[in-house]
Amino acid sequence: MSELGNEARRFVRGQHQGVLSTLSQRLPGYPFGSVTPFMLDQMGRPVILISTLAEHTKNIDADPRVSLIVQPFTPDPQEAGRVTLVGRAERLPTKDTLGPRYLRYFPQAENYFAMHDFHFYRIEPERIRYIGGFGKIHWIEAEAFLAEANALAEQETGILEHMNADHVEALRDYCRHFHGITPDRAEMIGIDGDGFDVRADDRVLRFTFAEPIRDAAGARTALVAMVQQCRT
Repeated sequence: MSELGNEARRFVRGQHQGVLSTLSQRLPGYPFGSVTPFMLDQMGRPVILISTLAEHTKNIDADPRVSLIVQPFTPDPQEAGRVTLVGRAERLPTKDTLGPRYLRYFPQAENYFAMHDFHFYRIEPERIRYIGGFGKIHWIEAEAFLAEANALAEQETGILEHMNADHVEALRDYCRHFHGITPDRAEMIGIDGDGFDVRADDRVLRFTFAEPIRDAAGARTALVAMVQQCRT
């Protein structure tokens, strides 16, 4: 990995919607753009839930080459930065493994999640275009962007259950200290090597670790350090 790769991946971790571009089958040779929710898996690969009836799904099934542009909603998009992930979309064989995590991020998807024509597709990045602001423009190779393997995919559910059952006040402290928000309800919905996400009332807030973690022990150390930072 590289510092730029880490920076770009952490940027994308804080966003959950992008514009997916596929190669149109209806209008050969033309790109077809559509807004789509996404989440990143533990390695940093985008995962989308799409219907076989959708135009972009038909395009992907015919030609898996895609790009996903990610940019925050802001009055000045040129200053905020953006990332374009270029790669190939691959249909996953089951929704079981990533389903619970996806629904924590997108609970509104529950109504159609069980439908047989919706499937997960994962984008395997090949190159990443990172624009971090004026004059900060880079191409990044996939191996520099993707996170190192860790144990968090297997440990995530246990960490969330523990934090949401025993440390809700700490979650509120994080929201207050790092985002200036005091929510009535705070729930950790995801954790990865770069940080974690909290649903604070009706908003999803991103928190970034000072250093990457690899397992539950590393998560505990990082979370305790952040609590101490909140309360000093």
